[in-house]
Order: sequence, then structure tokens, then C-alpha cells
Amino acid sequence: MGPRSKKEYMETIWLRYKRTKTRAEKSALITELCITCDWHRKHAIRALNNFKRFTKPKPKKRGSPSIYNKSSIIEPLKRIWLKANLPCSKRLKTIIPLWLPYYAEEFGALSLEAVKALRKISPPTIDRLLKPSRIKYGGRGRSTTKPGTLLRKHIPIKTNQWDEFRPGFLEADTVAHCGDTTEGIYVNTVDFVDIATSWTEQRAVWGKGERAVLKQIDDVEDDLPFPILGFDADNGNEFLNWHLFRHFTERKNPIQFTRSRAYHKDDNSHIEQKNWTHVRQWLGYHRFDNPKIVPLMNDLYTSEWRLYHNFFCPSVKLLEKKRVASKTIKKYDTPKTPYQRALESKFVAPYNKRILKEQFKGLNPFKLRKAMEKKLNKIFQTLRRGNR
Repeated sequence: MGPRSKKEYMETIWLRYKRTKTRAEKSALITELCITCDWHRKHAIRALNNFKRFTKPKPKKRGSPSIYNKSSIIEPLKRIWLKANLPCSKRLKTIIPLWLPYYAEEFGALSLEAVKALRKISPPTIDRLLKPSRIKYGGRGRSTTKPGTLLRKHIPIKTNQWDEFRPGFLEADTVAHCGDTTEGIYVNTVDFVDIATSWTEQRAVWGKGERAVLKQIDDVEDDLPFPILGFDADNGNEFLNWHLFRHFTERKNPIQFTRSRAYHKDDNSHIEQKNWTHVRQWLGYHRFDNPKIVPLMNDLYTSEWRLYHNFFCPSVKLLEKKRVASKTIKKYDTPKTPYQRALESKFVAPYNKRILKEQFKGLNPFKLRKAMEKKLNKIFQTLRRGNR
């Protein structure tokens, strides 16, 4: 046994020696030390008495013990975090007061102490408590955007969408549920987001036909709580076509129809983010090549899906971005739901605000989540049966 090995062994024996209380246990430890190191008994006793630790003990945590490190607080926090689809701590801080009134109906009543603690908890504390439960996601999909060339000169490029503050300016994109290959026909989700309020809508189409996409855009326009003022899309054929161009430009009040630069995904950064948080995180990268799935997905998208994301899932908005030397400093607003942003906007009609308020009164986020999970299970069961 080398010198370092002896020190490491001595440290374990010394820690056990300190914890023992009876004379018989201490005597047994000294005997074990003598046999292992081939020492005389008196030398072993002196070595234990004079031993100094060569590894520093962990310092004790300063201050009073945390009031949040209790199961009565961690459990409801974890449940809300999971049901809200794993948001960051800053968004979860805003979600908690929105979801707490419905918690007792789903999981049972919380103590007054727990409710007060959850309302007062800070984002860094949330990060510490949820650190063991964090789940990592990865994986990237395939790009299915085929640039249209005929209409490019007719549709202007717009790259400063983040400056819009009036509801009605939409970004749109398609999410391909193609799996590992883009061959054949499969389901696509047409994703929409309003830049000012972050209001989102999703619709499913079979393939990427111009008429099918236009029909879903018409349906989304009817469901929005404000009129469409501008429509910005990428360079895919499903958007750059004469059907959609005439639909927006040949009406009594024409809509501003713009496109992003080719091969510049950061031009449509708002919708690219929603493609991940509102579609990929839920449906993954499976191949949906069964047309029976389209009505099931649209039934989900037009009911619980839009209510859950627009009324109970807050998001943050970039207010300012500046470069100081080699650093880029970004300033964000406080997280708010699209519903809250729509109510705060002076450009949304009072009549539409009253409809939104009445709609919000009859909603429960936990029930919406449960209904969504049932419909998602039905979608994947239909997909599995089709594959068989």
C-alpha cells in the first residue's frame, strides 16, 4: 500500500472512528487498522489521535435553512412545471399565479403556507428546486422549404418584423411531419404567430398544396381576435403562389404580403421559435403519412390546443438589443400570455376583449392539458395502426 493509499484509507477509518460511540467498536476499528497497515496497536492509536484530514470538508451552508425545500412546495411546483410543458423559471414564475386557482380541483387543496410560498418564489429558487428534474431535449429535423421563383419579384422582403407593436402582423411557416425522409406525401402543420401579442394558431394539411394551405389561412383569420394587417412567410411554394398573392392583395383592404430572404431563417425568428415550442416539443419528429390524422390534428389544434397556449402559456419579448464592445446585451419584458397582451393592446376592439374575457372564465389549464393528452394519444394510435 502506497503512502497516498494509506492516507485515503486512514481518512475513512478516522471518520468511522469519530462516529463510533462504544469502546468495543473503537477497539475493532483499531484492530482492523493494525491488520491492514501492519502497524503496532499503540502506533495506530497515536496515528488516529494525531490525524489531520488532507481533503477539506465541505463548508456548511450559511444562513437559515431554505423555506422552499419542502415536499409540500416542490411537488406542486413540479406538477405545474410538467403540465405547462417544462417552461423556463422566468415563465414559470408567471404561470404559477395563473394555474394555482385550478390546482385544488385537479390534485387537491394546498396549505395556505404552500400557496404563499409558491406565489412569492423567485426564478433562481425555481431553478435550484427543479434542477434534478430538468429534462434535456435534442435533435433537429429536415428542411422541406423549396423556394418559389415566379413570385419573388412581386413580394417584397421584410426583415424588421420585431419592430411591430400593433396586433395583426403574422409570421407563418410549415412544420413537416416527414420523419427521416421527405419522400412521398405526409402531414404538415401550418404555424402562425402574431408578432405583437405572440398569439399562435396551428392547422394541419395533407401535403403542401396551395389550396389546402389557403383554406387553413382563411380558417385562422376567422379565429383571430384581431384582423390581419400583414403576412410574412418564407420562400416555400405553399406561400409564394398566385392563390395566396391574390387572396391578400385583391381585397377591399389589402394585406401587406412580405417574405424573408432565401436561406435566412433568422428573418422569421418568431415563428421558428414557435415551431419548436408549439409543435416539435409535442409531436416530435415522427412521420405522419396517414391522411386520417389530419382531421384529428385539426380537431386538437382548433379547440384545446389554441386555448391552452394562448391563455395559459406566457412568453417573453425582446425589447432592446445593443452591442457593447464584444458583448451583445438583450433586454426582455416580463413574461405574459398572448391573452394578456391582447387585453393590454389599445388596437384590439373592446368587443373582442369582452369575448376573450368571457372565454377565459370557463377555462381550466389542467383540464385542457388532460384533453390534449387524450387526443395526442389517439393521433399516435391511429398512426401506429396505419403503419401496421
